[in-house]
Amino acid sequence: MTEEERIFNGILFSPGHPDLKAIKLRSHNLSSQYSRTFEDQTEEREALLMQILGRKGERCFIQGPIFFHYGVHTEIGNHFFANYNLTVQDDAKVTIGDHVSFGPNVTIVTPIHPFIASERRQMLDQNGEPKSLCYAKPVTIGNDVWISANVTVCGGVTIGDGCVIGAGSVVTQDIPEGSFAAGVPCRVIRPITESDSMRYKPEILADCSIIE
Repeated sequence: MTEEERIFNGILFSPGHPDLKAIKLRSHNLSSQYSRTFEDQTEEREALLMQILGRKGERCFIQGPIFFHYGVHTEIGNHFFANYNLTVQDDAKVTIGDHVSFGPNVTIVTPIHPFIASERRQMLDQNGEPKSLCYAKPVTIGNDVWISANVTVCGGVTIGDGCVIGAGSVVTQDIPEGSFAAGVPCRVIRPITESDSMRYKPEILADCSIIE
């Protein structure tokens, strides 16, 4: 079993393994290149994102600066928007659906470290060698999700379709579809219903209209 396969199997792995370090170095360098581009350098940005992610959906715009840890462990759907300072620590798989928007400073973190200090320092790997080891859990974000500014999504979390996550939240558990959730830790505040439609906010809707 490769070290990367160990990650995907949810068991302890060595983040300092040469194979993993090579993937991360490539992604870190490409992320740095992307972050140094200008917003109107659309072709350069598109090419760099394809290199970082391997593949992505249509109409994917990321404001930058960005930081992808592995890059190729992240899958992004169609019509994705991310504002400034997106960080994706994608040791485990990160899956993002269609029509998803992120506010500034959104962070997704999949790795998990032991609670016991001595175990964080070193444990014995599968070959009996002392190594710094951790494990990771995947993150799944459904379709039509809006994640507000300064939100952290932790490993092992699934956010259902149509959710809104309030600013500053730390998401440590699954959020069911169609929910407005917020807080530290993030909790469901209430379901999103028809009464949330902009049609019931004429003072904000002004001379605009809802597509029926």
